[in-house]
This record gives sequence, structure tokens and C-alpha cells, in this order.
Amino acid sequence: MPSPLILLPPSEGKAAGGDGVPWNEASQSFPELAGPREEVVAALVRAMRGSIDARSKILGVGAARTTEATATNLAVGSAPTLPAIGRYTGVLYDALDYPSLPAPLRRQVDRQVLIFSGLWGVVRPTDPIPDYKLKMGASLPGFGKPARFWKPLLTHELTDAEVVWDLLPNEHSAAWDPTVVRRRMRVRFLDDIEKDGGRRLVAVSHWNKLLKGSLVRFVVRNQADDPGQLVDFEHPEGYVYDPSLTVTTGRTTELSLISRR
Repeated sequence: MPSPLILLPPSEGKAAGGDGVPWNEASQSFPELAGPREEVVAALVRAMRGSIDARSKILGVGAARTTEATATNLAVGSAPTLPAIGRYTGVLYDALDYPSLPAPLRRQVDRQVLIFSGLWGVVRPTDPIPDYKLKMGASLPGFGKPARFWKPLLTHELTDAEVVWDLLPNEHSAAWDPTVVRRRMRVRFLDDIEKDGGRRLVAVSHWNKLLKGSLVRFVVRNQADDPGQLVDFEHPEGYVYDPSLTVTTGRTTELSLISRR
């Protein structure tokens, strides 16, 4: 059976600079997306010529950061690149801690992880990309939202995938149709807390990305393709798999990892 795929979002935080050739001169995992990427880059560059208020709204940052982000986006076509796994620096990627993995596991990550991106559609960890700023849910003038543009293309790339761990937030899940894969796993992290004299389950938001990074390491290390394998998942914060909360609807299985607080 093919190795399970793992869908991840990019990070807001990105490393600057790079020493690779521009993205459109580099070898990429999805060469068929080169043309569509040029379309999104062109739409982004046009948007960066608007007023500062318009740019600030598109980028989702304050005016102070808009000037810097604008310059970064205008240089996307010629800027030096880094592998995506080195470009993305957020909490999820810190928890994944790719450099600390043994070489065989890094190669597994390279094959199994797919990173959804508003600008690139989807990239693998080794794909070279420049610094940029564009959210999947942003609205580009005369173009619309990247998620809507990418949806048929990314759906095609994932059609008939055997097992997919979908760790995407809703904004990025909008960029594909999960009904085309054979089995899809969605994961919730829940805190079991005491409130008003009883116990209740509350969705985790404050370190959701940290937990997902650790889960990626587990899935790759164990080649997990079934929820039952998560009985061996141990997280430093105490999250464990609760089989009683697993629900399967069609091809999607929703499973929960819980910590008692």
C-alpha cells in the first residue's frame, strides 16, 4: 500500500533570503502547476500596486508591515529560494523539527508531506520557493481567492490517493475536494476540563499547531494509515487517542486526541 499523505498548511512565519535559483528556474515536484502559479504571481504583483490600505487588507497585516511585505511580493519572480521545509518557520514546523529526523525519515517526510499554499498551490518539503506573503483565503482584485482558483487543480493532484491525513485548517481545506481520496483522516485535539461541577471537552486552539507537528513525526515514523495506530501516540502535553470518539462518515474519519486538565 502507498505511504499515507499528510496535508499541512504553510506558516505565517518565513525565513528570509535563500541561495537557490528563482522558483521558475528550479525543478519542482508539480511541474504542471507552473502555469497556474504564474497566474497567481501575476495577480499578486498587480495587487501590490494598489493603495496601502488595499494592500494591507489583502495581506492581513497592519500598515507598518505592509511596505515590507509588498516589497517581498514584488520580488517573488526573481528572489532567491529555499526548500519549503526551510522557508516555513512557524510553530508546526518547529515541532516537526525536520533537521533532527534521521535521514531515512526526512526522505519519508519529503515524499509524504504536501504543503498547501495560496501562492504555490501545493509544494513538497524539498521544493524551492522564495519568501512571500499571501493567504489562501485572501481576495486578489480581478482574480478572487486563491482557494477557489486552486481547488480543481489540487483536487486533481489528490484524486485516488489511498490514505490522507488532513491537518489543514478550514481556510486551506477549501482548496480541495476530499471526496476524491479513498480514506481521509481528520484530527481534533481536545482538552477534558472541569467546569461548573462537570467535565467537558473543549477544542484546543492555543497549541494546535504544536500538536500537529508532533503528530506528523509519529505518522511518518510509524507509517500510520489507520486511526487505531494512534493508541501508541504519546505527546509531552499528555494528549492520547480516544477511540470512543472516532466517527466515520463516508470516506472521512474524524478522530480525537484528548488531554485531561
